[in-house]
Amino acid sequence: MKKPMPMPMDIRLMNFTANLLVVGVVLLGLGAWAWWLLRHPVFAIQSVSVQGEVNRNNAVTFKANVMPQLNGNFFTLDLEVARRAFEAVPWVRSAVVHRDFPNRLRAVLQEQHPQALWGEEGANTMVNEQGQVFEADLDDVDVESLPRMKGPAGMSIQVVNMYHYLRPIYKAVGMDIDQLELTPRGSWRVMTATGAVMELGRGTEAEIGEHLQVFFKTLSQVTARYGRTPNALAGADLRHKDGYALRLRGVSTVEDKKKP
Repeated sequence: MKKPMPMPMDIRLMNFTANLLVVGVVLLGLGAWAWWLLRHPVFAIQSVSVQGEVNRNNAVTFKANVMPQLNGNFFTLDLEVARRAFEAVPWVRSAVVHRDFPNRLRAVLQEQHPQALWGEEGANTMVNEQGQVFEADLDDVDVESLPRMKGPAGMSIQVVNMYHYLRPIYKAVGMDIDQLELTPRGSWRVMTATGAVMELGRGTEAEIGEHLQVFFKTLSQVTARYGRTPNALAGADLRHKDGYALRLRGVSTVEDKKKP
């Protein structure tokens, strides 16, 4: 039996070249088809649905603020850009954007829930329940029902946490916190709902809380001597290690010197 003669090199090269050309033509055809498909009008974004918390915004607001930022179709749209566009709308805290085949987007939103006003009077900044500072129109909230918080940049989470820690201590003695401030030097200051200014000093939540509870126990004894309640407190300085200074409304420790 004779062995088959090997195919000449030039024939094998021609076959390889022909096969390569066929593959190239097929790939070019597939690429052209995909290019056409990706840009077909049927895949242009036709609608955007919004779900989740949408109490403070409406369709007009989203259309004006979000739609101009959406470039591309169902396949080419950058979802990260779309997410940032939604989160740039006032009162939107977070957004998750999904594609719904063939030409729709769906955004699931979470709104800002203000915990307190943030910063100085006149600023349109607030802090949410997560301790994040955000800016929005104060006309959309009941300003009188919110406390005010202040602190250095980047310290809003610590201020919110301290507020949550201290408020039950004040509530236990019939007081409430109207303003909480962390000074640039790291000292805590509270203004109560009745206007008393209290310098709490430096320390951790536990250290400040322990010192404050000791003060309140003593305060009730002091105010009772003058026929007052703890709400008569006008000011207190708890920055002293072994004591404190306080002022009571209607009580003076300075005797008036009458003229002869």
